[in-house]
Amino acid sequence: MIGPRVFAAIGLAGLLSACAVGPDYVAKAPAPAEAGAFVESRASPTLSTQPLPASWWRLFEDPVLDRLVGEALAHNTDLRVASANLRQARALLSEALSGRLPSTDLSAGYTRQRIGLGAQPALPAGTGVDAITTDLFTLGFDASYEVDLFGRVSRSVEAARGDRDAAAAALDAARVSIAAETARSYAQLCGFAAQVDVARETVRLQDQTLDLTRRLFEGGRSSQRDLDQASALLEQARAAVPQFEAERRAALYALAQLTGKPPAEADSAAAACRQVPVLRQLVPVGDGAALLARRPDVRQAERQLAADTARIGIATAELFPKINLLGSVSLGSTEASDLGKSRSFSWSIGPLISWSFPNISVARARIRQAEAGADASLATFDGTVLTALTEVEQALARYAGALDRNAALARAEASSASAARLSRIRFDYGSDSFLQLIDSERERASARAALAESAAALADAQVSLFKALGGGWEDAVEAVARPAVSDGAAAGE
Repeated sequence: MIGPRVFAAIGLAGLLSACAVGPDYVAKAPAPAEAGAFVESRASPTLSTQPLPASWWRLFEDPVLDRLVGEALAHNTDLRVASANLRQARALLSEALSGRLPSTDLSAGYTRQRIGLGAQPALPAGTGVDAITTDLFTLGFDASYEVDLFGRVSRSVEAARGDRDAAAAALDAARVSIAAETARSYAQLCGFAAQVDVARETVRLQDQTLDLTRRLFEGGRSSQRDLDQASALLEQARAAVPQFEAERRAALYALAQLTGKPPAEADSAAAACRQVPVLRQLVPVGDGAALLARRPDVRQAERQLAADTARIGIATAELFPKINLLGSVSLGSTEASDLGKSRSFSWSIGPLISWSFPNISVARARIRQAEAGADASLATFDGTVLTALTEVEQALARYAGALDRNAALARAEASSASAARLSRIRFDYGSDSFLQLIDSERERASARAALAESAAALADAQVSLFKALGGGWEDAVEAVARPAVSDGAAAGE
């Protein structure tokens, strides 16, 4: 029978198991300077303090963009990797939680053995007995439970839980990046397509100018030099078309990869885009407090700091004894029919104490390692907060600059187009020289190209701002591999 002292020892160990050595983690609150309004948003009429919506790309009101981002969040390969890492972290947490339960082991065995007796003078001569052969049947159940006297198990659970949360935040950070890169690639594709159209329109205009110059030359009203200039302008305009077209196709292939497709299955609707997505409302940016609560990389750094703080407790617990309660029940007999009888029953129970003492230099070294790791994680967290705030301010500044530049180039394009029309009219009436006409056409072509490039740069600045604000992960589904398409289905497409 188990004595009362054993029960007392088990109860005392259970009470003491609530203790945990090492520092307790306390989350840092953002400073007032970090939580307030953004510096760049205080005097900007194009920004709003409203919170950033979860699916910020819908602000562009482009159904193709909405679909592409949804496909990327559902099938992107980087997101599948991050999702697998999260599942792995969850499994490691389950393993750590199992440390709070007893470990058990069931065993069953059968042994047939022969024991040689050797020379035995006591045996009567001629008996012929020189060995004993026996059968042994065994059944056993062993249990072991670590009394978490100094919190090694509980700190291990804390660390594993922090690692799991950090992996979840890393997945969300990947979603933010993939959503932004998908929107950026789509905007680039549309921007290059628009620049292709502008370049082709410029080719058409320059071709008309060359035709006019050729007729004037044939009529004796123009020189070979004028004809060569017009021809050079036409070829320069033609040279821009294949460059922009190549970049358009490259952006289309990048978009296919982001959505989990091979280049051969590039999206046809995206390929048809000819106009850069335009944001027709104020940009909701919120404030610093909402940013730090929303950005997954900040959350990831904070959870990693919590995990590394718990690891100091794990290392500190190695300074103290480890107590395990051991118990076993077994049945053993030379006859299988006797296994259930009382004489085959055995049991044992009791504590096992192990302690790396007096040599604890290894444990102290590991404590210093854990403390250094926590200090590094703290610095990383502080740096991540500063990076988040800085990236938003930089994105806001660049967005404001892109807006002003685009507006100025729009005015310049309108003025150059008007000047080119007037120059052609004046040339037809003989008021302007051919050189003036050529200059006005060159200025109009340059202004149109600059405006098209500025529209693409403005969309890129908007996407960069949304990426810095850290939204887009809230309503995402788990990324999975695209279903295989059969040969017949592929042929039908």
